[in-house]
Amino acid sequence: MRTDEIQAVQTDVLIVGAGAAGVAAAVTAARKGLDVILVESGAMPGGELLTGMAIDGALNGHGEWVVGGFITELLEECRRLGGYIGALNDWRLIHYVCYDPEIMKLAVANLLGRHGVRLLLHTFAYDVEHMDAQVQSVHILNKQGRTRITAAMFIDASGDGDIAAMAGASYLSGDKGQYQPLSLMFRLANVDTPALLDFLVREPEHFALGESDAIRGGRSDQEIAQEVKKQGHPTVFLKGDGPLMANAIEAGELYPTALIMIQPTSSQKREVCLNTTRVANVDATRTRDLSAVLEPLSKQIEICTNFMRQRVPGFEHAVLSGLAQRIGIRETRRIVCDEVLAQEDVLSARKRQDAIGKGSHHVDIHQDGIGQLRIPVEGGGSYDIPFGCLLPKGLDNLAVAGRCLSADRPAHGSVRVMGPCMAMGQAVATAASLVLADKSQAARPDFRAVNIQRLRQNLVADGAILDGTH
Repeated sequence: MRTDEIQAVQTDVLIVGAGAAGVAAAVTAARKGLDVILVESGAMPGGELLTGMAIDGALNGHGEWVVGGFITELLEECRRLGGYIGALNDWRLIHYVCYDPEIMKLAVANLLGRHGVRLLLHTFAYDVEHMDAQVQSVHILNKQGRTRITAAMFIDASGDGDIAAMAGASYLSGDKGQYQPLSLMFRLANVDTPALLDFLVREPEHFALGESDAIRGGRSDQEIAQEVKKQGHPTVFLKGDGPLMANAIEAGELYPTALIMIQPTSSQKREVCLNTTRVANVDATRTRDLSAVLEPLSKQIEICTNFMRQRVPGFEHAVLSGLAQRIGIRETRRIVCDEVLAQEDVLSARKRQDAIGKGSHHVDIHQDGIGQLRIPVEGGGSYDIPFGCLLPKGLDNLAVAGRCLSADRPAHGSVRVMGPCMAMGQAVATAASLVLADKSQAARPDFRAVNIQRLRQNLVADGAILDGTH
C-alpha cells in the first residue's frame, strides 16, 4: 500500500486507549446503541487490568463498593470464567478486588465483542484535526497504512492525554521533573499461603498494618495480623522501612523500594502478583526513556524473586509465572479541564452534586528509592469526581477519562487507579450518548450541553454508585 494514501472511516464515538477507562467507555457507548471505534496501540485491550495488579479504589475503607455499573459486568464475566477471587482487605489502608489476569484478558475481549465495539489493535493515533473548539478527526497508523477517523464525539483514554494534547489542550506533567516510578508487575506461583500468613502473625513488624484509623479501629498490629490471617488469602504488604526489607536493602540483597505488595491472582495456581519494582523520575511520554527502563525493571524482578525465596516464608518454592504485558505508568500529563480535583477534596471525602463517579484510594505518591507518601481518605470514606474534571478547556466534543484527568498532583495520586478510571469511562460515554440523542446538538456536539442531573440519573440507572456511601 502506498504510504501517502489516507483511508477514511466514520463513527459516532472514537475512543483512544483501551485501558480500564477506555474499555469501560467503549462498552458503555456501544450498549447505548452508538457506533464505537476503540483504538489501542498495544496487542491486547485491558491495560492495567491485565497486569496482575488488583483493582484499587472500587471499595472504600469500610468495605463499601463505591464504583458500580460497568465494573460489575466485567467482574461477573471474570466470575463466569472462573477467575474472580473477590474484594479483599490488607488491613492497611484499602480494600481491593483480586482476580486472575489471564482470565481478565478473556473477560475484556468478550465484553467488547459482545457489545459490538470496533477494536483496532496495534494502532497509533498520531495527529488530530481540530477547529473552533471542535475535534474533527484523528489520524491513525497501522499496518494497513494511514486512516482518518471522523466522529461526532471523542474520548481520550490514552492515559497520557495524547489526543487532548494534540488538539491543543494545556496540561501539567509530573512535578518539576519528578515523576512517580515506573513499575513492572510480576507473578509468582507455588506460594504457600498458610506459611506466609503464619509469618505475618509471628512477626508483624515487617508488614504495613492499620495505617488508616478507620481500618485499625483501635486494634494492635498483632490483632490486625490475625484478621488478615482469618481472611485466608495472601494479601499482605511488606514495608521498606520494616526490618526485613531494610536490612536486605542495606546489605545489597534488594534494590531500594518502599514496598513489596503481595496480592492473590489464582488460588488454584497458588499464584500472587508482586508490586515492588521501580525506576523513578522518567517522563514516560519520551519513548526512548520509557524503553530504557525495561532492563533495570527486569533485573529487579530477578533480584526480588531471589529475595522472596530466600527470606520470606511461604515463597521457598515459588516460581516466576508471569510478567505484566507492559511497563506500568503512574503519571504523565494531567489535562487542564474546567475543574481541578484537589487534595483537600480527596482527603476530606468531599461529596458534591455534579459528581459522575467516586474514588476512595489514599493519596499515594511513590518516590525514588524507599520513599512513598500515603495519606488515607478521612474516615475511610470516598470522595466525588466532578464532571468538569473530564472536560478539557477549549474543546467541546472531546472528553478525557482515566489518569489524564484534571487534578493536582496529590489528588491525582489517588484518582489514577483502576476503580475510578472505569467510573470516568462509563460517565463520559454516557454523556456522549445523551449529546448524540439530542438532535439540536448535531451541528456542534458539546459535552458541556449535558444536564448533569440527567447524566447522574442515567448513570445510577446503569448501576453507577453516586450516593449513599461514606
